[in-house]
Amino acid sequence: MAAQTRSFDYTIDGETFEAFLAAPANALDGAPKPGVLICHAWAGRSPFENQKAEALAKLGYTGVAIDLFGKGVLGETKEECQTLIKPFTENRPMLQERLKATIDMVKDQPEVDGAKIAAIGFCFGGLCVLDIARSNADAAGVVSFHGLLHAPGNTAANINPKVLALHGWDDPMATPDNVKAFGEEMTKAKADWQLHAYGGTMHAFTNPKANDADFGTVYDADADRRSWQAMTNFLAELFG
Repeated sequence: MAAQTRSFDYTIDGETFEAFLAAPANALDGAPKPGVLICHAWAGRSPFENQKAEALAKLGYTGVAIDLFGKGVLGETKEECQTLIKPFTENRPMLQERLKATIDMVKDQPEVDGAKIAAIGFCFGGLCVLDIARSNADAAGVVSFHGLLHAPGNTAANINPKVLALHGWDDPMATPDNVKAFGEEMTKAKADWQLHAYGGTMHAFTNPKANDADFGTVYDADADRRSWQAMTNFLAELFG
């Protein structure tokens, strides 16, 4: 399915951000599509997330690679990336409010059916989409790829969005103990949740550039393919 793409600026609380949108060619011909936010990893919105938006468009959705750090803000070193995510990991209610405002922005795009919203995210973006669910933001479901799993402390008593977590079992940033705690958190919140764990797989397994075993980030082609298929099935269940 052919895709049309565009980049555009948007404003939240006086700060300017830039998103990348990809939609099926007929999305502006009276046939808006379910909108799927793509929440970026700790370096900021990059070609990686833009490519995921285009891949979603080929599946029949309007993919929107969002921006949480501000237009043009990208981290290059591990230290820079850690600095970028620190305000959000230390203030999860602030992160959740920014995500809710971003969802509202996506719903307003003409290529998007605002009644049908989902979100996917990678690494830090995985934490973001889980917080979309935890805060009961307006989304039918979320998919976390090798996301950070630790709870924010303000999880809703009853989570409404459906949750799919796609996880590398050997991920040092989300250990088996973290996974157990996540499952207990989701169960307590009465979420409709799933977790797929890939054996022998580390963090960042969807990123072909990940090749740092000492840091715990290694690409895995099988886990990449399997996790994308799991997401595809999940979105089809959400939206038909």
